[in-house]
Amino acid sequence: MTETKDQIDQTFVQSHFPGLKSDWAFFDNAGGSQTVLGAIEKVTEFLTHRDVQIGGSYDVSLAAAAALMDGRRAMQTMTNAARPEEIVFGHSTTALMQILANAMRSQFVPGDEIIISIADHESNIGPWDRLREFGIVVKFWPVDKETYALQLDDLDALMTERTKLVCVHHVSNILGQVNPIADYVKFVHDRGAKICVDAVAYAPHRAIDVQAWDVDYYVFSLYKCYGPHVAVMYGKYDLLTELDGQYHYFYGKDKVPGKLEPGNPNYELAFSAVGIVEYLAALGEHEGGTGSQRNKLEAAFVAIAKQEDALTNRLLANLRGRNDVRVIGATCNIGSNRVPTIAFKIDGHHSGEFTKAMDEYGIAIRFGDFHTRRLIEELDEDEDGGVIRVSMVHYNTLEQVDRFCAAMTAITGNCAAA
Repeated sequence: MTETKDQIDQTFVQSHFPGLKSDWAFFDNAGGSQTVLGAIEKVTEFLTHRDVQIGGSYDVSLAAAAALMDGRRAMQTMTNAARPEEIVFGHSTTALMQILANAMRSQFVPGDEIIISIADHESNIGPWDRLREFGIVVKFWPVDKETYALQLDDLDALMTERTKLVCVHHVSNILGQVNPIADYVKFVHDRGAKICVDAVAYAPHRAIDVQAWDVDYYVFSLYKCYGPHVAVMYGKYDLLTELDGQYHYFYGKDKVPGKLEPGNPNYELAFSAVGIVEYLAALGEHEGGTGSQRNKLEAAFVAIAKQEDALTNRLLANLRGRNDVRVIGATCNIGSNRVPTIAFKIDGHHSGEFTKAMDEYGIAIRFGDFHTRRLIEELDEDEDGGVIRVSMVHYNTLEQVDRFCAAMTAITGNCAAA
């Protein structure tokens, strides 16, 4: 069903995002979302009142250490981790995946196998693929070119007793479909391997529950999830203790998570995580959620999904009605199983030229391969500038979708069928 009005209180939502005072319609959120006011205020608070190194006995240093722990606890709430020490902060998902691959390397011996989804962002491919030089066998889990789905039968055909790790995305930043991660985890664990999930394209859209899914490693970027440029890696505590340290030699095996944060994390950005979770809890309460902060956060994501379903359905309906557009991925949002990250190509139009033309209408989108180059090449979509991508979140509106569709008609000289 295509909704006729927004499904979330946009007055409440947009009041929390200073950047939305701009006239731009930000449809490039999978590249980076707007930062919520509470996160900005936490950064300012830290730099104003707690801006010292942790580890000292004096009050300000203790306050700095408390801010870092508060950030870990906030991400514990967001991910439903068992303990705050299971939260590792890093510069980006790319950096954290590289740290994880380096920290796991000694767990592999020549002939061991890592299986990677071909549809993953390069962040969850490159660090593992480079382990080939140590004799590790890397296999690629293919995507079905007709359905754009990953099939467990294909994974089963790849796995052997030497398979130690499977790397996969929760949502592709091109295809937009939510993968059944709990099913993948059970499948992989039943065959004696571990699993590493890139959650960057999932985390802004749905609640995370690493314990319910039993996932081993789960990584995402807060700058695509309403925060500043920082990222989070969850890992089961026992698994983190087994990893090789990436910091100084005297950071022992059990110094978790510090041994995986070389040079220490960015304190003020870690503290900003508190502001993100506080906003989500406030949104959940505004939408009728009660109880714990976690319960309110879950209520927020229920409301977020309703709004995003409306956005997704509105745009897909328009694109389906055009005779010059080919969507890369599912063309329908069945069972709320698609996030509003939608890639497509327009017949007779270079993706880059179309994207730049959209600038004149105050609508921010992007084109290319989005660092998911192997998938784009596998699908033979790398010609004419790659794909056009519209990526929305809950603060986007149906009116903005209509603006985009009208601008698309003006730029292409073609319109959707009635």
